[in-house]
Amino acid sequence: MQASFIIDLGNKSQIPIISFSATSPDLTSFRSPYFFQATINDSSQVKAISAIVQAFGWREVVPIYVDNDFGKGIIPYLYEALEKVDARIPYKSVITPGATNEEIEIELYKLRTMQTRVFIVHMAPDLGSRVFHRAKEIGMMGEGYVWIITNGMTNLWSLIDLSDMDFMQGVLGLRNYVPRSKELKRFQKRWKRKFLHDNPGMLNAELDIFGLWAYDATFALAMAVEEVFGTTNFHFDASNASQNGPKLIQALSRTRLKGLSGDFGFINGQLRSSIFQIVNFNGNGENRVGFWTPNYGLVKSLNFTNLTRYSISKTNLGSIIWPGDPQSTPKGWEIPMSGQRLKIGVPMRTGFTEFIKVTFDQSTNSTIFSGYCIDVFNDVMKGMPYHVPFDFYPIKFEEDEDYNKLIDLVVYGNYDAAVGDISILANRSLYVEFTLPFIQAGVMIVVPVRDNETKNAWVFLKPLSLDLWIASICFFVFMAFVIWVLEHRINEDFRGPPLYHVGTSFWFSFSTMVFTQRERVLSNPARIVVVIWCIVVFILTQSYAASLTSLLTVEQLQLTVSDINEMLRKGENVGCQNGSFVQEIVQDYLKFDPSQMKIYNSIEDLNQLFTKGSANGGISVAIDEIPYMQLFLAQHCKEKYTTLTGPNFKTGGFGFVFPKGSPLVADVSTSILKVIESNRMWMIDEKVQKQGNCASDSSSTNGLSLRSFRGLFLIAGVTGVLALIYSVAKFLYEQRDVLCKRDIGISMWKRILQVLRNFDQRDLTSHTLRQRELRDEDCIEIVQIGGPLEILAEAPGEASVEAPIEAPIEGVDHANTNNS
Repeated sequence: MQASFIIDLGNKSQIPIISFSATSPDLTSFRSPYFFQATINDSSQVKAISAIVQAFGWREVVPIYVDNDFGKGIIPYLYEALEKVDARIPYKSVITPGATNEEIEIELYKLRTMQTRVFIVHMAPDLGSRVFHRAKEIGMMGEGYVWIITNGMTNLWSLIDLSDMDFMQGVLGLRNYVPRSKELKRFQKRWKRKFLHDNPGMLNAELDIFGLWAYDATFALAMAVEEVFGTTNFHFDASNASQNGPKLIQALSRTRLKGLSGDFGFINGQLRSSIFQIVNFNGNGENRVGFWTPNYGLVKSLNFTNLTRYSISKTNLGSIIWPGDPQSTPKGWEIPMSGQRLKIGVPMRTGFTEFIKVTFDQSTNSTIFSGYCIDVFNDVMKGMPYHVPFDFYPIKFEEDEDYNKLIDLVVYGNYDAAVGDISILANRSLYVEFTLPFIQAGVMIVVPVRDNETKNAWVFLKPLSLDLWIASICFFVFMAFVIWVLEHRINEDFRGPPLYHVGTSFWFSFSTMVFTQRERVLSNPARIVVVIWCIVVFILTQSYAASLTSLLTVEQLQLTVSDINEMLRKGENVGCQNGSFVQEIVQDYLKFDPSQMKIYNSIEDLNQLFTKGSANGGISVAIDEIPYMQLFLAQHCKEKYTTLTGPNFKTGGFGFVFPKGSPLVADVSTSILKVIESNRMWMIDEKVQKQGNCASDSSSTNGLSLRSFRGLFLIAGVTGVLALIYSVAKFLYEQRDVLCKRDIGISMWKRILQVLRNFDQRDLTSHTLRQRELRDEDCIEIVQIGGPLEILAEAPGEASVEAPIEAPIEGVDHANTNNS
């Protein structure tokens, strides 16, 4: 746009305009004699692009270009060049210069739904890097894709950030070839030296092709000026510019020189077409794979001595690493993902319709497809990055047919895909492509259970784990010791002979379990400790009672079959689903005789076989894939079935089936992961299986562990320790005279023994003991002193008063009274 404006000014002022950066072919449409395009026109590279397309046999190409004059200028020439090599452009992808990442992704997703996999990118490096970044994220830089960039990006390779190289692995690029010469090498050294002097902060600056064109254009202009004005007494008069302009035009048109960029000269105001270098981006750089020349086409080197004709053979190019790192050449197209509706085959089941159900609605004359697999597939296709139209088609099975019929129908092209509870197996994967499993599967063994009426005599120990029993007993002993220490000196209930001390302390501690302790605690620290400990004991006893109640009331169930080998010895029957590959496992690996196998088609059939039992033509166990068995257990909790631990057989799970090489498989698998990681899959599981849970009914309650009560024990322990520290510290402070007295003859050991004897004595200063003494002083003592009975009365604060008793005391036999 700038060039077109300047060209118009040049025409009006009749002054030559020289551009060394504008490459659009549209500029030639001005047909201005004053415009000199000192660059290689973009239209000159379309022949090189068409030669590459023809060499690899690609028939369709989609250009991705920026929506401005630079981007649109090349398109008409590209159409014409591709048409000559029998290739066409089915679609043009236009990216606006200010496009957001979301707008770029929308356009790229649209390209993914198309058949073409060859793209030509023509835009500036900054926008092109963003396009490749988005393409990498949505999976368009993988195997099967071809990306070719024009010299608009490759010539400015130094402007592309190194981090963006990771998104351009396998890309082919065209670059204007610059022959190496001594003059170019010397000039680059001088230029870099001066550039670093003027810009000391930029260390990795490189001179690109546009800088070389600018230098050569300036040199050519200087030569033209010397030709017109001479080298002496040079003077330019701006007022006579219109007169000097035509002379400069003629001089520039005649100028030829060996420039830094190669042979430099104008023909009709344009540089002659040059050689293009073909590069392949891989790793952190580029690999030169060949050249394109106007005279010889694709060549591996510029040695023309053995070349006689124009060649478009890909053997003239070096090895190319394509996107996704495959060595084989991409075919350039995939099966179309738009413009037609996929035919999806769905099996018609008679049982386990929770997974697949096909019904015919007579009122609307339509077939209704439902079930777990259909719900998952619909959600997966909604999550696809592009729209994929499809229709379901029911597939009927004969009595002796299995799901291998589905595989054959997809292999032979009758259907584009198959959806259902189709197990991913190795032998099936040889013929079709499976998506990632949407159900993780395996083989499960289900057996009935019967009541076990015998109860364990030691069941009362199970509510608490061993560590919790040990911790509880230790804390009872610890609390007994704490209470004794805190109450021994001030409480008569905790005094007496040593055995009485121990018995009373332990009795008090253990009686807190039923809160029947008779002894009173008198000190405040002891009261705090007892309150905390009572809370702990209350919570512990209540939890024990609840857990024991659960143990005694939940039915104790026993397996009817404990070993598969036992069934084989007894000749008991096993159940298998009709048409399931599990039948092969039962026969080949578990070694069951075919006569021992009973076939079922639905959950109801399986339940009836279990009800009959093996002795009456039924079964003792059922072996099937996990999804079916989980569904059976979810719907028959009351009959008490459970799983049996036995041989562990893994399977790939349920997956959707596509033909070999289908490009949809990767995208469908990615969408499956998104559905699995979202809550949508949980909602589908909830809808189908109703979240029935038999395992919780037949399992025993786990014992309570110490971990559940460690917080309570920690609080009680800390409280007891703090009370002990307080009590002992107070006592030692009171005994400081005993411990610290300076009697030379008394050793420290004797002092400690004296302190311990003092601890065993009553604390007469205690408030509780003083109250006890006051009550004792209020009583009357009756004694006999050598004669008649006397009453000694003593009032507080008064002297004792003796008074003889004149009259005999009623109820006392004075005659038999002795001196005792």
